[in-house]
Amino acid sequence: MSGNDRPRRRYGGPAGTKGTRGDAGKRGTGDAAAAAKRDTARRANLPRRTAYDVLKAVRDREAYANLLLPKLLADRQLTGRDAALTTELAYGTLRGQGTYDAVLAACSDRPLDKLDPPVLDILRLGAHQLLSTRVGAHAAVATSVDLAKSVVGPRVSGYVNAVLRRVATRDLDSWLPIVAPSPATDADGYLATRYSHPRWIVTAYRAALGDAADDQVPAEASAEAIEVVPEADDGVAHDAERSGGAPPTELAAALAAGNARPKVTMATFPGGTPREDVMPPDAVPGRWSPYAFTLDSGDPAPLIDAGAAVVQDEGSQLAAIALYRAPLQAHAPLPDRGDAAELWLDMCAGPGGKTRLLAGLAAGAKAALVAAELHPHRAALVASALSRVSKFDQPPHEVIVADGTNPAWQEGVFDRVLVDVPCSGLGALRRRPEARWRKSEADLKELTALQRDLLRSALRAVRPGGVVAYVTCSPVPAETSEVVTDVAASLPGIEVLDAPAVFKEIPFVAAADPRFVQLWPHRHGTDAIFIALLRRGAENNAIL
Repeated sequence: MSGNDRPRRRYGGPAGTKGTRGDAGKRGTGDAAAAAKRDTARRANLPRRTAYDVLKAVRDREAYANLLLPKLLADRQLTGRDAALTTELAYGTLRGQGTYDAVLAACSDRPLDKLDPPVLDILRLGAHQLLSTRVGAHAAVATSVDLAKSVVGPRVSGYVNAVLRRVATRDLDSWLPIVAPSPATDADGYLATRYSHPRWIVTAYRAALGDAADDQVPAEASAEAIEVVPEADDGVAHDAERSGGAPPTELAAALAAGNARPKVTMATFPGGTPREDVMPPDAVPGRWSPYAFTLDSGDPAPLIDAGAAVVQDEGSQLAAIALYRAPLQAHAPLPDRGDAAELWLDMCAGPGGKTRLLAGLAAGAKAALVAAELHPHRAALVASALSRVSKFDQPPHEVIVADGTNPAWQEGVFDRVLVDVPCSGLGALRRRPEARWRKSEADLKELTALQRDLLRSALRAVRPGGVVAYVTCSPVPAETSEVVTDVAASLPGIEVLDAPAVFKEIPFVAAADPRFVQLWPHRHGTDAIFIALLRRGAENNAIL
């Protein structure tokens, strides 16, 4: 009998027979079991697929990972350990991209820039698991191959398998001497590869730290700040501090801190419910701001919904406090303020975090507050932030849509002005893992021109004897000390105040130029916030 003449098997029964109802029942049970197995596999792979979808959205449409990921976690019902694993994979891969690309380039027979972007994203995800977590090598490679088959198709699975198997032959500390420049001959190139930052950011951080860049981190500064986050409860033990402890120099520590996940920091409201009565039992009071506390775990939403606290970095809180503490000079006559003792301006107010804190501080000073924001949707966010604290007794505040470079107010009417200028955001890399790869040194030129215009406008807005706080979430000198020094020198009668003097309780707060405050994640556990205080001379009635 030829093969074509053989009876066909039907309904799962033996050759030459008809299936029975019992056979059909067995088949149904088998189908259900197979479906359940597929669903289990899909759920097991969902964290990796979700992390990949974040990488793809960041690449294709410049999405912000910290905004997209929470939505995907909710939509896909990923909670607990699965949510923690997804977060680690997405954020860790984005942060470590520079390091992983160096290793992948050494393991690939094709240039990385010639790969299809989805393939490169999958290789980066696999490299992160192999080099910076304790996921087993077999599991990391196998799940990456499965992801490649699902996303791209089977044609690339062999290539992904081969590259990642080569990556798995060494740990990260063994790869670095192979793929990174020698620290003896190219220190910044080595640090750029080891800590996964573009070289120009390493150079800019070195300039911001000044002579301290190659010094060891003072023990008093590093004891609490460098240990930013305990190991996540995600089932994946990971090595956030790749050096096995506090890095040896200030520059290395600053770069390492940009790869650590920060705790959730909250801010209470000045004049509202005392911090001790707001904090959950497991919360820890802030080190520097009297309104700050951090959460090791738990959901901050109930505190936010109740209006008792908001999420706000402690460095951001200190910027508002610096303006409040800065010394005014007397001047007569003062502009008319009605019933208010002082008039304050938040010039670039959106989305409203600092404005909210200023409103509480203004209440204590019996000051009225004007919050200006260029973009209407961000002005609405400011108004919303202030509406949550309206139940507290305070002088009036007003939110307006206005361009700080073309002001809607008269010159010389405000006692205090906060100008938290648009900036590169390079001081908050630990919160925005993709930001370092989106910025270039060329971007700073346009930004710094705007920053100078806004600072000049702020100095014009303040009365003689009044103060301006210039704030950036960037330590880069081109955006910080250089802007302040140039603008102060270009206008008559402007005094640069001793900003560190308003924070005598905070150690190591002075910038390389000691007139300014420069906070650092590795020193203070905050974002890298820069603060300068300037005062218009009491006798300076000239138009600036």
